[in-house]
Amino acid sequence: MEKIDRTYLRYVRYAVQWGIFSFLSYAGYKFYLFVGHFISPDTNLAPQTILSLRSPSVEGFLPIGALMAFKLWVTTGIFDRIHPAGLVIFIAAIFMALLLKKSFCGWICPVGALSDVVWKLGRKIFNRNFTMHRYADYPLRSLKYILMLFFIYIIVMKMPSFAILRFLEGDYYKVADIKMLYFFTEMTTLTLVTLLILFIGSVFYKNFWCRYLCPYGALLGLLSFFSPLKITRNTDTCIDCGKCTKNCPALLPVDKKIRVKSPECTGCLTCVSHCPAKGALDIAFAKKRDLNPVVFAALVVVLFFGTIGIGMITGRWHSAVTQEEYRHIIPEASTLEHP
Repeated sequence: MEKIDRTYLRYVRYAVQWGIFSFLSYAGYKFYLFVGHFISPDTNLAPQTILSLRSPSVEGFLPIGALMAFKLWVTTGIFDRIHPAGLVIFIAAIFMALLLKKSFCGWICPVGALSDVVWKLGRKIFNRNFTMHRYADYPLRSLKYILMLFFIYIIVMKMPSFAILRFLEGDYYKVADIKMLYFFTEMTTLTLVTLLILFIGSVFYKNFWCRYLCPYGALLGLLSFFSPLKITRNTDTCIDCGKCTKNCPALLPVDKKIRVKSPECTGCLTCVSHCPAKGALDIAFAKKRDLNPVVFAALVVVLFFGTIGIGMITGRWHSAVTQEEYRHIIPEASTLEHP
């Protein structure tokens, strides 16, 4: 058996994940300053620099609004002008799932990056991670699909396009990103308790939120069935060491599969990076036509940022909300109610 060391794949993924996480953290800080300016104006800021404090990337945290905007775009051709970046990121995630497994979750999502840190912390504390009994695991995993179906039913099936347009053009949606900021900066007791429960659950169980509750991941997982690329095991060169299964963040029995078709697979390549046998485990097309994992990582980055680039070039990245509109509605953001 020829051995191979592809540990570097994990570091490539960490670099992508934490590069994006760091950028979003900085963008979030600038967004905090942006909102604060309209509450207590900073007279040292030049008027033309105020809007530049607001990075459109914060709209990635508005997936429900993006789903509404996606339906409006598909059915009417109208592209959301209030939070266009949210729709662009949503489209990028869909394309990634269709072509590159659920790689948005495994390589891009900042929640996934944080979740990785928390369960690894739990493993360090307890020298292991715990697993749910399958009779509890299956029902709990169904929760994210129930949530997904709820949003699809309410938005895609029941909500007419004219109602979506009216909502997307209203003041409430204009400050949806600001309300998301307040969710963290002005936490209620319920919010704090909920986040603590999710944190504790993630300490004990790998990717607790992603595995059991994330409807966004559930949708991308189902779309990933259509991806031509899947983790593929070569039984001729596999040495049955079980390292792929032991290290899989999604708890998949990789060493028992020929092709991993599960919607839980995020295409993170953790299993591939731990496989010591050359040619035994790869990301591959059908008929075992392997794709170099570095090329896969490059495609993830190119597809995600390429979609964003197209959004920028076509003028569908920056919000059309004006500084005057923000000056009027941000002070009232806390009291604005859903129409």
